[in-house]
Amino acid sequence: MIRIDCLGDMCPVPIIKLQKREGELSKGRQIVLITDHSCVSESVKNYCNVHRYKVKILEPVNGVWEFYISKKPND
Repeated sequence: MIRIDCLGDMCPVPIIKLQKREGELSKGRQIVLITDHSCVSESVKNYCNVHRYKVKILEPVNGVWEFYISKKPND
């Protein structure tokens, strides 16, 4: 699993960090992007939709989100 720590980062920094690491996202691998800014949530969801990534969002602690990003099976 590829971990991207975006705690304290505001937009567009999390998207830039994701772009730098998405080349490592091969079949069977997953990126987990962690953030504590709600504005990042929409940006990451939109980015994943545009790039056809599967994304699962968890909020393990109030105000902290984890985005589990992977390639869709057909891609």
